[in-house]
Amino acid sequence: MHRKALSALTVLFFMMGFITCLNDILVPYLKKVFELTYTQAALVQFFFFMAYGLASIPASKMIEKWGYQKGMVIGFVTTALGCLLFYPAVSFHTYALFLFALFILASGIVVLQVAGNPYVSVLGPAETSSSRLTMTQAFNSLGTFLAPFFGSALILSKIEDSGSADAVKYPYLIIAFTLIIIAIVLSRLTLPKINFNSDNSDTWKNALSKKGLWLGMLGIFAYVGAEVTIGSFFVSFIQETTAMIEVDAANLVAFYWGGAMVGRFLGIFTLKKFTPGRVLFIHSLMAIALILIAVRSSGMFSVYALMMVGFCNSIMFPTIFTLALQGHEEMAEKASGLMSTAILGGAIIPILTGLMADSYTLKFSLLIPAVCYFYIAYFGLIRKN
Repeated sequence: MHRKALSALTVLFFMMGFITCLNDILVPYLKKVFELTYTQAALVQFFFFMAYGLASIPASKMIEKWGYQKGMVIGFVTTALGCLLFYPAVSFHTYALFLFALFILASGIVVLQVAGNPYVSVLGPAETSSSRLTMTQAFNSLGTFLAPFFGSALILSKIEDSGSADAVKYPYLIIAFTLIIIAIVLSRLTLPKINFNSDNSDTWKNALSKKGLWLGMLGIFAYVGAEVTIGSFFVSFIQETTAMIEVDAANLVAFYWGGAMVGRFLGIFTLKKFTPGRVLFIHSLMAIALILIAVRSSGMFSVYALMMVGFCNSIMFPTIFTLALQGHEEMAEKASGLMSTAILGGAIIPILTGLMADSYTLKFSLLIPAVCYFYIAYFGLIRKN
């Protein structure tokens, strides 16, 4: 019934995952090119995810006014602009310009996120929204799985060639060109229009008063912060643990995200059979256990344990999102804006982890993501029925 719309959203989620995951390649690459500390390198994720904190609510208001389809087109064009700004950043060899380009790029991703998540949620029965959103998120994970291979081949493989950041120039020009084509095609599609029967009480103040939304926002903050932190420092973790070179380590990062992809495809079925809150609780406990194993062990066993956390992440975002939205579908745009704001966790948690890694060790700093998963387990427990 909504095959065309879901196909368009599948492309949207794939590109969001692909572009976001390239940051995991940029962190070790720019760290070496500009000789940065862990904390300075974490600014890549800070500026990227800071856009969620600043742009999510404005994006939500824009989508309320212009609709989902126009919002998605604007999101793709803005993301393309951010990619194009990598060219002057490389030319001037200035880290600050890279951070600015990432902020613009991320602002476009924010618009796509705010438009895409609630659109999927309401394109069908409410009781299968977690499963439906998990399916589209699975293609997001396909993007995150492929991005490290792309980045490894075209960016990290050039890390020893010179002291400049030239290797990022052409990959991001290719991505910008692709996004512009997608925006043009999307603008010409006829997608279902979703209208919400919102009364006068459906205000931002009313949305902020919902306890379930606040708990969900904290869950999104913790989940994105933990997932991004592990992905950002995984190359460095592998190198410290096994002395592996950057290119080979980057390929292993792909399997961290690949675990999330496999888990999301499986989640389409498990979320239909078991209550979403219970599935979320179990996945969170597994993530905590695997991080503790990675911290306490050594060698490739430690690397494999941390890699498996990706599988645990698989169902978290769509499940937290739909559990928080439950009972508040009439304010889906506002709820999506608020929860997308909470993706700010991807800016804050990596910085805190970087500070701890610089002060102690990278392994010890992984206890911060473990605390994040502890809260997610709590959220799944209280929302399991």
